[in-house]
Amino acid sequence: MEVIPAIDLSKGKCVRLYQGRADKETVYFDDPLEVARMWEGKGARRLHMVDLDGAFKGVPQNQEIIKKIASSLSIPIQVGGGIRDEDTVKGLLALGISRVIMGTAAVSNPSLVETLVKKFGDSIMVGVDAQDGMVAVKGWVESSTLKALDLVKVMETVGVKEVVYTDIARDGTLEGPNLEATKEIAENTSISIIASGGVSSLADIRGARELETSGISGIIVGQALYKGKFTLEEALQAAK
Repeated sequence: MEVIPAIDLSKGKCVRLYQGRADKETVYFDDPLEVARMWEGKGARRLHMVDLDGAFKGVPQNQEIIKKIASSLSIPIQVGGGIRDEDTVKGLLALGISRVIMGTAAVSNPSLVETLVKKFGDSIMVGVDAQDGMVAVKGWVESSTLKALDLVKVMETVGVKEVVYTDIARDGTLEGPNLEATKEIAENTSISIIASGGVSSLADIRGARELETSGISGIIVGQALYKGKFTLEEALQAAK
C-alpha cells in the first residue's frame, strides 16, 4: 500500500488547514520545493499536492511553485484544487504533473470528467470530500445533496480508476482517518480508493493496510509528518 505525503499550498507556502478551514491555517515551510525534495529523498513514491487558493477561487493560483516542483522531482505528482475545465487539466499536465484531481467538477459536470478520462486516461483522478457522508465542494465551503458513495459510483461508470476519499471532519485533526467510511466505499466499487484525512499514528497506516484487499490502495499523510508523530520511513515500513 502506498503512503503519499501531502503538500498543501497557500500563497506559495506549505501549510496545513484544520478541517479544511482557511481561517485555521498553520504554515510549516516557506519553500514547498524544499519539502517536496525532502519527501522524495526519504522514499516517497508519489506526492499529493493541493492548491488551496485554487480550491477556494475555482482557478489554480500556485502554478509557479507547482511547475518548479514538477520539474525538480522524478516521482509522480498528483495535484488538486480549482481544476474545473479541460484547459486547466492540459496546463497542469504540460507542467509535468502526472495526475490531476477533479473535485467540484465531478459533482457539477460528470460528463466533463468522462470526456477527460477518454482523452487523458489514468491522469484523471477524482477527489471525493465528505462531511457526514455527504459531498462538499468549492474548497469544502459548500455542501451538496450527493452521498459520497453515490458520487464514487458515478465516477466508476465514467471510467475513473482512482479516487482520493477525504473525511473533512478528520482532516488536519490528528484524530485518525475514517477507515469505516473509506472501507464502505472501497468495497462497493471497483475503483482504487486512497484514504485521506486525520492520520495520526502508525496504527492508522497499519489499519488502512489491513483493508488493502477491500480496495484501499493508499493513504495520504500530512499533519502527522509535519508534527513529527512519525517519520516517512516509519510510515513506509508500516504500510508493507
